[in-house]
Amino acid sequence: MTLKEKYKIYNDDYYKCVSDLLENDLVKKMDYFIQHGITTTLKHSIDVSYKSYKIAKKMDLDYVAAARAGLLHDFYLYDWHDLGKEKSLFKKHGYTHSTTALVNAKDNFKLSEKEENIILSHMWPLNLTKIPKYKESMLVCMVDKYISTKETVNPYLKVIKNYS
Repeated sequence: MTLKEKYKIYNDDYYKCVSDLLENDLVKKMDYFIQHGITTTLKHSIDVSYKSYKIAKKMDLDYVAAARAGLLHDFYLYDWHDLGKEKSLFKKHGYTHSTTALVNAKDNFKLSEKEENIILSHMWPLNLTKIPKYKESMLVCMVDKYISTKETVNPYLKVIKNYS
C-alpha cells in the first residue's frame, strides 16, 4: 500500500506538491515514530501539510512551500519519547528539533529560503529566536499548534465521552 492510499490523499494537486517527499525512504521512516498521543510523526506531518496547503491556497499564498515544508517540519527522525530517559534531552526537544528537521531536510531535498524558514520557525513562540519571516511560516506554525492540540486532546475526550 502506498502512503497516498494509506493516508487517503485524494487531492491530486496537493499530492503533486509532495509526492517526491512521500516516496522518499527517510520520510517514510517518520511513520515509525509516535508524535502526539497515538499519531505517528508522518501522519501528523501530512495533516499539518495538507491543512496548511488548503488554507494557503484559499489565502493566495505559496501553497507549494506550505505543503512541502509542512511535511518536513518534524523531519527529525527519532523518537522524542525515548529522550525521557535523559531528562535534559527530553526537555530540549521542543527547542532543538526544528533545527534538526531543517538539517535533515536540507541534506535530502532542495529547499527554498521560505521553506527553510517555515521548518525552522514552526515552534515559535517557544523558540523566540526562530522567528517566522513569511506568512506561510506563521500559517504552518499555527496549523501545527492546532493539529498538535487535537492529537493530544482527542484521545482523552474519547475516554471522557465513554464515561458520560
